[in-house]
Amino acid sequence: MTHDYFAVEIGDVPQWSLDTLEPVKGGALEEPWMFVEGKRVADPGPLKMRPLQTGAERTFSVAHSDRTPIADEHVAHVLLELAPHDVQLFPVEIEGASRRHFIVNATKRFDCIDEANCREVQRYPSEGAVPERAGEYRALSGLRIDPTRVEDAQVFRPLGWELALIVSAEVKAALEHIGDTGVFFNPVTGPHRPRSR
Repeated sequence: MTHDYFAVEIGDVPQWSLDTLEPVKGGALEEPWMFVEGKRVADPGPLKMRPLQTGAERTFSVAHSDRTPIADEHVAHVLLELAPHDVQLFPVEIEGASRRHFIVNATKRFDCIDEANCREVQRYPSEGAVPERAGEYRALSGLRIDPTRVEDAQVFRPLGWELALIVSAEVKAALEHIGDTGVFFNPVTGPHRPRSR
């Protein structure tokens, strides 16, 4: 059976732009990028954020800080129902928000990038400006994954390119049914569509 998966991308629609996460008690979050690494994290305690610029409050969006996924309570409910073993949800106070929101942390990552079918793959060279990152992905376009290497996960991140949040076709359909998201879903399985001229 073929499983289709999609990368969650920032949508080109009017929406708020959310700033970096901060602890409610003040100060700075020690590792604001921890929610995009594809692994389970300890409860960070109460967090808050504010819009960098005002705009439409969406049911699902991506915060400015390392593309942290932010979901309203309707999206959070769907994720808990369809992917209870793949996500953690942490409440976050958003200044001016009309409803409750949650940080979505994908807790799984898989070595699943199908380099042969990606449009372009670049790695850091061993003698480049950042030798400590030699061999890691520097750029990747037209991401494609091998769905046979992700077990039965509904939400996850690909190892080595964790900035991509991947969801199953089932999760995609449920989020589109809720609607009013600030994201779109880019296919990462199957052949590339021909570029329009």
